[in-house]
Amino acid sequence: MLTDEIRQELFAKQDLSYRDFQSKLIPTLENGAMIGVRTPQLRKMAKQYARHEDISTFLDALPHTYFDENQLHAFIVSERKDFAQCITELTRFLPFIDNWATCDQLSPKIFKKHRPELLPYIKDWLASAHTYTVRFGIGMLMEHYLDEDFDIRYPEAVAGLRSEEYYINMMIAWYFATALAKQYEAILPFFEKPRLSLWTHNKAIQKAVESLRITPEQKACLKKLKRA
Repeated sequence: MLTDEIRQELFAKQDLSYRDFQSKLIPTLENGAMIGVRTPQLRKMAKQYARHEDISTFLDALPHTYFDENQLHAFIVSERKDFAQCITELTRFLPFIDNWATCDQLSPKIFKKHRPELLPYIKDWLASAHTYTVRFGIGMLMEHYLDEDFDIRYPEAVAGLRSEEYYINMMIAWYFATALAKQYEAILPFFEKPRLSLWTHNKAIQKAVESLRITPEQKACLKKLKRA
């Protein structure tokens, strides 16, 4: 089966030192869940297998056993050139994502051409009970709707999220730090009021102050808005 062929190829590309390094960065993974294939090799494999006539057998073999299989799956979906196909495969895959790295590296290229059609799906992702589906939804708002397609409704939606999950709250902070860099005047009121939970508020300010895209004057203002 193609799934077995892919797994054999992944193990053939295994780098044990890289595996051990990566394992420390992703503490939510169980021991033995990582093979240790470097990202450039996974992306190259994804380009090759995305065109394979039987790739659906691999994409349907969920949940995958290994982190590297999830990474390969994410990169294959990201290569899709048809929006409807991409959404179908993405919707099936999202509930099985179990770590921040796969979530954050899942970024379909086709979304750039279909931003209006993407918004209803993002709304559903933000309402999900699954940590990494919510994180993915926030990530898509951050990636696609902070420039020419910006609308104040989008940070309003993110500010309205409340969760006890670290990986959701960290993404909210990342979103608002990036939003400050791109839409400072529109986003500042979310900190002046304030609108975020205490931890997320302070973490977003911390990340913004560390950013090279925030001016010294803006950083000085943000530091005054930190909450105790």
